[in-house]
Amino acid sequence: MEKLQSALSTHALAVSSLPDKGRCLVSTRSFAPGEVIISQEPYACIPNNPSADVRCDGCFASGNPKKCSGCRMTWYCGSTCQKSEWKLHQLECQALASLTEDRRKMLTPSIRLMVRLVLKKKLQSEQVMPTTTVDNYGLVGALMAHMSDIGEEKLVLYAQMANLVNLLLPSLEINIKEITQNFSKLACNAHTICDSELRPLGTGLYPVISIINHSCLPNSILVFEEKKAVVRVVENIPKGAEVSISYIETAASTTTRQKALKEQYFFTCTCIRCKKAGLYEDIQESAVLEGYRCKDKKCDGCLLLDSEKKLFTCQQCGLSRNQQEIKRIESEVKQMLDKASKISSSGDYFEASAMYKTIEQLQLKLCHSHSMSLLRTQETLLKILMELKDWREALVYCRSTIPVYQRVYPAIHPLLGLQYYTCGKLEWFLGDTENAFKSLAKAADILRITHGTNTHFMKEFLNLLEEARAEAAYMQTSRQPFDN
Repeated sequence: MEKLQSALSTHALAVSSLPDKGRCLVSTRSFAPGEVIISQEPYACIPNNPSADVRCDGCFASGNPKKCSGCRMTWYCGSTCQKSEWKLHQLECQALASLTEDRRKMLTPSIRLMVRLVLKKKLQSEQVMPTTTVDNYGLVGALMAHMSDIGEEKLVLYAQMANLVNLLLPSLEINIKEITQNFSKLACNAHTICDSELRPLGTGLYPVISIINHSCLPNSILVFEEKKAVVRVVENIPKGAEVSISYIETAASTTTRQKALKEQYFFTCTCIRCKKAGLYEDIQESAVLEGYRCKDKKCDGCLLLDSEKKLFTCQQCGLSRNQQEIKRIESEVKQMLDKASKISSSGDYFEASAMYKTIEQLQLKLCHSHSMSLLRTQETLLKILMELKDWREALVYCRSTIPVYQRVYPAIHPLLGLQYYTCGKLEWFLGDTENAFKSLAKAADILRITHGTNTHFMKEFLNLLEEARAEAAYMQTSRQPFDN
């Protein structure tokens, strides 16, 4: 711990302990929005690699990676990545190459991630791979496993997965109990690695980053630059304050957030948002995000249930809606969503678009205008319309989501910044230069803080912003003689 404290002190951080939270990271100086608090390469990681979009196991880049000729299961974009991964992959390759086709089908990303973790531990113990203060198996050992919190079904599953790892690595003396615990550690400590547009690429274990605790209103965010995890400040952090990130989607009611945290991470959040649980303000916000709309189309009130009368009553105008009517529409929406999802997955975007628009119309009758279920439908329609290259209608949907994003996310949030970015790109493509520049400028104000300026994505984006700025300025100048 002393070595870790010393390493963290160079980042103006320290490991501390809180009674209800356990370990945490605290600042030893003040931090401003946009600053990088800490970054870390993964102890072990694995790309998702769906068949349609394989990625390099070394850098997670897509494009045209080639299969390893030995195991035929890993992919590399070139010799540089293959060589950088070779010490570990040499052992992994031997294990994978010996598998039957049936056994290969059993290799989930979690199992492959565990194999890499076990092999790295072995290679570091033999000094084949270097060990550092922030990259060693001891940090993995210090992570919480929550073995007493998980159910018997999960315990059996993790034990079965540990046995499969043992079968994969017969030459090693595998401690089944330790590997079972490590699977539990992965479930509540591993992070989804995303690209700059927050699309999931894979999974990684970052033991130092995992010390950072959760808040539903965090002062920092976790983003990724290729495989490297980067924690950036989004709110001023005074000296001595705890650093926090969010583990879950925070655009949800307190009940939904608490349920998600309890089920996956085994704790009850006591952040400033969650402390409002049960207060009228929180109940009203939950009714907006996950409840129903007033029958009066002109009223923007939210409904609360009167269980005795079996009616939902608008808190603004007093109009009521029958509980049975709401349940009927909800059931119809659920059935259609299941069907629409299957159609979309099949690639029939025309049919999927029509069905999701029907769902949207039902939800507009049922849900508050800032409802998360309505927002998710509109987000899905935006993606489908972009697949269909229907840019104009896609822009309509993109613009319609921004007021909801502004309500459910803090002013500095990557999802809000990326939605402005998408809106600006669509406006630019459609020749609406002035609005494109405005949208892109709003995106830049956020993404410079959440993403920095050094990634390939941000460099391309800032170039587009400057191009839009120049063209908007030219158009304004060229109109001036006519304005006079």
